[in-house]
Amino acid sequence: MERTKFQLDESQIPSTWYNIAADLPGAPLAPALNPATGEPLTRDEMGATMPEPIIDQELSTERDIEIPEPVRQLYAQWRPSPLYRARRLEQALGTPAKIYYKYEGVAPSGSHKPNTGIPQAYYNKQAGKTGLITETGAGQWGSATALSAALFGLTAKVFMVKVSFQQKPYRRALMESYGAECVPSPSPETAVGRAILAKHPDSPGSLGIATSEALETAATDPSLGYVLGSAANHVLLHQTVIGQEALLQMELAGDYPDVIVGCSGGGSNLAGLTFPFIGAQLRGGPAVRVLAVEPAACPTLTRGSIAYDYADTGRLGPLFRMHTLGHEFMPPPVHAGGLRAHGIGPLVSRAVEDKLIEPIAVGQTGCFEAGVQFARTEGILPAPESTHAIRGAIDEALKCKAEGIGRTILFGLSGHGHFDLVAYDKYFAGTLEDDVVNEEALDLAAASIPRLDGTTS
Repeated sequence: MERTKFQLDESQIPSTWYNIAADLPGAPLAPALNPATGEPLTRDEMGATMPEPIIDQELSTERDIEIPEPVRQLYAQWRPSPLYRARRLEQALGTPAKIYYKYEGVAPSGSHKPNTGIPQAYYNKQAGKTGLITETGAGQWGSATALSAALFGLTAKVFMVKVSFQQKPYRRALMESYGAECVPSPSPETAVGRAILAKHPDSPGSLGIATSEALETAATDPSLGYVLGSAANHVLLHQTVIGQEALLQMELAGDYPDVIVGCSGGGSNLAGLTFPFIGAQLRGGPAVRVLAVEPAACPTLTRGSIAYDYADTGRLGPLFRMHTLGHEFMPPPVHAGGLRAHGIGPLVSRAVEDKLIEPIAVGQTGCFEAGVQFARTEGILPAPESTHAIRGAIDEALKCKAEGIGRTILFGLSGHGHFDLVAYDKYFAGTLEDDVVNEEALDLAAASIPRLDGTTS
């Protein structure tokens, strides 16, 4: 029994991005705040790090936003990405469920990240920037930034979380192959990095620290455009090409998902797959159950508070209302580096508040177990981040087996794991452990969440 592929042609690449802000019920999304004044960010303040078209997208409540033709042309290098029915996995599980997955690993850099990297590079090039600066966790976003910069003739510099820099040397090599400079974070290159190293010389780093270093560097060089790979409204917007294609592909399959599962870190892959389906539901379409699967070692949605907090450890950026563990949270060095984020995109957070998304937390070894089973049945080695979605999908399929109910499950396979073999090697050797978050560390990090009067909670 083989997997079944549902493929669209280039003419069916979406011509617009979908903006869920147009369909969310209730009050508008809470604005980002200037940390100095506590007032909503103005367009001029946002312009310090964003070109005008991205500011428009960040603030927009329009449902459909046009994709520039040069971006669509570059998307066509690998889009539309395939959707498969995982028949061999279904058979191995003995489940009556039907399992589909949308595979983003066909992108040149191996994950969903170029879906936003390319438009951000395009808009920064249009704004006259000559280089891009950013941060990355596992390296998927850094690789996408390096690729996107190369495609538009821009330089790229990437601050990579140090533990991932050490765990994933081939991600660094890929970035350098595209022409980017990759720096382990925290680094001695910035005031933020030097301060962290002075207190914690062996710091493994975090996405919040790397973000601060990138923002500090961008502030000192106006030729650089700061780009980010997750959480922001415009980033989640760009990723909706995934879900829009999946809607058409599920129609080709003559099916529709009852359950959609995505891995959850900053929220871009999760939103990209699920927001178009959630939007269809909000406009009177079929109901879907959406699961956001995050690491138990970094339980942003399941253990975090909903509050205004910084996206970066150095507190250089604005305050966002979101689920957060506190900007000083230092997650354990789990191999799913792209999910080691203390906060999540405000739009995802809002969807969780509105009961449109259900968060669950899972352990690292169970995810790798699911990833190996998937590789041995479907033939694709998944990234550690993607194994979280696979774990969630398998668990849902096993529930269907126990209940004797044949639901349709769709999950996002956000990238391949070809650069993550060190982690799989540890799994096979039995040395990969389930990192459990320290309760004292959670409490200390929660205390760093600021109050709007400038004090901490």
